[in-house]
Amino acid sequence: MPVRVVDTATPSSQPASGQDANAGHPSPPSCSLLSAGRCFAGTQNVSNLQKDEAWKVNVRIHGCDLEQGYLCGTMEALNVPLADTPVVTFWEGEIVDSKNYTFFTGKWEASPEDDIRHWSKFPSFTPLLSQIETDGGKSLDLSNYAYIFMRWKEQYFVNVGVDCGLTIAGFYYVCFSCSDGSISGFYYDPNSSPFQKLELKCTNEKDSGFTFSSYELQ
Repeated sequence: MPVRVVDTATPSSQPASGQDANAGHPSPPSCSLLSAGRCFAGTQNVSNLQKDEAWKVNVRIHGCDLEQGYLCGTMEALNVPLADTPVVTFWEGEIVDSKNYTFFTGKWEASPEDDIRHWSKFPSFTPLLSQIETDGGKSLDLSNYAYIFMRWKEQYFVNVGVDCGLTIAGFYYVCFSCSDGSISGFYYDPNSSPFQKLELKCTNEKDSGFTFSSYELQ
């Protein structure tokens, strides 16, 4: 949920489809660290040409369905400038599994070139790149891979209005480590500063760590 900092034209290139109907691929590995109730804490770098700034960020997963390649949750930014309270958004996620979703987004103004550029920021993506360049990654079996790749798209602000000075027009490319529950991500929005990095660590228990205020999700 960064501050919108530039105004550029909408890219004209047509992305490839983000969904794939191939049902022959198993789901990503079941991981207890990626499940409803899990909490994560860390920072998002929202640097731009004028300043270098990092927001403290908390994330809670509210739902996760590996078979459907779907998850959802809330994201809370604590030290947003000019905001009187933490800013909370509700997001929905797509899990890249070559069955429900591929590495190509196919929407949200992201071209295939944007996809490769952002995924390539993750070292764990490098071993997959050649196969993705060959067939779009449709033949990849990610069920035993040590990392889970996702896209998180914020859907709406939970506790502030749309005139709060922030934007949720973009989305996050996300890499989740099954071994320790750490999350790395990069925010993409052609109208915001590029490659804003999200870094999160899993809290020890589902019900420990930080707590949210009470919000009604609709």
